[in-house]
Amino acid sequence: MLPMTQDDGDLDGLVRKRIRALRVAQGWSLEELAARARLSQSTLSRIENGHRRLALDQLVTLARALDTSLDQLVETATDDVVSSPMIDAAHGLMRWPIKAEPGMTVVRRRMTEPASDHPSRMRAHPGREWLVVLSGTATLLLGNRRFRVETHQAAEFPTMLPHSIGAEGGPCEILGIFDRDARRGHQPGETETPAR
Repeated sequence: MLPMTQDDGDLDGLVRKRIRALRVAQGWSLEELAARARLSQSTLSRIENGHRRLALDQLVTLARALDTSLDQLVETATDDVVSSPMIDAAHGLMRWPIKAEPGMTVVRRRMTEPASDHPSRMRAHPGREWLVVLSGTATLLLGNRRFRVETHQAAEFPTMLPHSIGAEGGPCEILGIFDRDARRGHQPGETETPAR
């Protein structure tokens, strides 16, 4: 078999780079991954360096050893990497859908009002939410508990607990990530807590 050198732009070269990057991210040497994949160290080295043809059976074995799927290992890069937000000026929101997870949404919101513990302002719905405070300090009311979340701190919580988020001591800005169910619990146009 003749040594092959692959162009960086093609799928073959991308897969080789991905194998090496996944190995390095795990902190594994060539020897460690080769042992996990039941390949010789020299075979793995030649695969990573483009001097050996990629075989489907080896890709399946390597994907399994790297704790990924064959689909993820051979997935092609997309030109659709950058996205612009959808702006909801009426509610002070910017939303970005997560393309790889269509049910997930990222929301950026500036809050000026404090969190409300009034039952009509507390939300409870299926799903999970995660938020990080970009600036200022936020108050998270979660059930009967109150949490202070400062700049660069994050909170993750099940949304079946009644919750409200608001500013503490001045404006704050949050970035929230909602799964599909949590996003449905915060539809624009509803009467909702000022935190959203």
